[in-house]
Amino acid sequence: QLQLVESGGGLVQPGGSLRLSCAASGSMFSAYAMGWYRQAPGKQRELVARIIVSGSTSYLDSVKGRFTISRDNAKNTVYLQMNSLKPEDTAVYYCKQERLGRDYWGQGTQVTVSS
Repeated sequence: QLQLVESGGGLVQPGGSLRLSCAASGSMFSAYAMGWYRQAPGKQRELVARIIVSGSTSYLDSVKGRFTISRDNAKNTVYLQMNSLKPEDTAVYYCKQERLGRDYWGQGTQVTVSS
């Protein structure tokens, strides 16, 4: 049974930085695309960043140049480095692993950007 565990969230001031991590307990980590999503209260969950097997990445327009997704296959971990944070980045951030048949989600980690 696959488990994804996010960590690294917290309270940060505008302009600050956080680094989120998502550790996967399942097998064949390197064979799957990984994504970071976020969901703010009253809003739909949105894709923030995605990294595929080749290492190619994609980003939500509003976070381009500020966020960086990366993966360490040896550690079965995907990261989201978030810089120049804005209040509108406040949300619960989730990681997702794309597998055959279904996607797997972590429990989420809260990111709050506030003065």
